[in-house]
Amino acid sequence: MASIDSGGDGGGHKKGPGVKKAKKMSTKVDMTPMVDLGFLLITFFIFTSTMSQPTAMNLFMPKDVDKPEDQNKVKESGAFTIMLGKDDVVYYYQGLDPTQIQTATFKSIREEIIRKKQSTNPEDLVMIIKPTEDATYKNTVDILDEMTINEIKRYAMVDISDTEMQLIRATEAAAGIK
Repeated sequence: MASIDSGGDGGGHKKGPGVKKAKKMSTKVDMTPMVDLGFLLITFFIFTSTMSQPTAMNLFMPKDVDKPEDQNKVKESGAFTIMLGKDDVVYYYQGLDPTQIQTATFKSIREEIIRKKQSTNPEDLVMIIKPTEDATYKNTVDILDEMTINEIKRYAMVDISDTEMQLIRATEAAAGIK
């Protein structure tokens, strides 16, 4: 049992000679009920609070193959490369030839993804996402959201090549983007 002892010897002044001073009783406060109440409140809040659910992104890993060079091979007809540039501009090309680069916005890229998805065998379709140094984090998240919205099962984030970067710079220069 816990208590607080205020101490004291019952001191005070006498009012006169021969007057017995009254003995002052020490004040005790029992802290046990307060500790019990504290633990009850803690227990209540622990049991009534909801545990946060972890958020995770589903990843589709590639299948194992015998030859490592065959691991990441893509059919040219099913490849669709999306490159993220500055000022919310999206560059894309179909197949494996980057010289056929086209420009889109985030509003119009969904239509291109849907068009490619409808015209390609689902097993062959692969989206290749290549953010440039000028791309923002928001743009990268937005394009990953497009993959989820359009139910694209196979996509990869890859570093952009020097050739593609030069093509983007030439396209930006022609469009007047600095």
